[in-house]
Amino acid sequence: MSGPFDFAQKIALVAGGTGGLGVPIAAELRSRGCIVTTVSRAPISDAAHISADLRSPEAISAVMNSIVERHGALDIVVNAMGVVAFGTVDTTSIDTIEELFLTNTFAHIFLMKEALKCARQGSVLVGISGVIAEQNLAGMATYGASKAAVRSFNEALTREARRSGIRVIDTRPPHTETGLSSRAIAGDPPKFPVGLDPIKVAQRIVRAIADGETDLPSTAFADLSGD
Repeated sequence: MSGPFDFAQKIALVAGGTGGLGVPIAAELRSRGCIVTTVSRAPISDAAHISADLRSPEAISAVMNSIVERHGALDIVVNAMGVVAFGTVDTTSIDTIEELFLTNTFAHIFLMKEALKCARQGSVLVGISGVIAEQNLAGMATYGASKAAVRSFNEALTREARRSGIRVIDTRPPHTETGLSSRAIAGDPPKFPVGLDPIKVAQRIVRAIADGETDLPSTAFADLSGD
């Protein structure tokens, strides 16, 4: 599994591919020679995009089958989808809690489970748990828990997938200017410091694929601040 990753004509899926981080990740993969399919709930008139609700295991299966039927393979899966909510635990509704875990945690597990069926040896699966998975914050407890669960899942998946020659990368970038906090499903965001440039974060994540990395903690993005 060591050595540089050859992106030329590799088939990639970017879930959440119309979002603030998914868009630059898809662009960076294409710039390196990948054939990229983006997936999100947003209906977009683009032959390289599939509109689907990936909170549904059946929808994920249909998307994966469509990509494999069209391109014959699947080499890279990046999960850049997610939702956020703010507020103390006692003011967070059950519906909000369920949506956080369904979108951030369950959909990620569903996606990676299906990807293992389609990905061939040498493939790379990428999850974005974020810095919140390293240290949770008051006012973001449930959101942080949903992302910490993703990190824990990826940690074990790394070991399981390795047996099939598939690499898993958990990435935990610090706060990034994706606009996600302005689209919170509940609550009002706190005053965040200026976040990282999503283009630079996307480039760092794709570089991790290129360089054979298997874990990308928040410290791996330190050199992106202020440059």
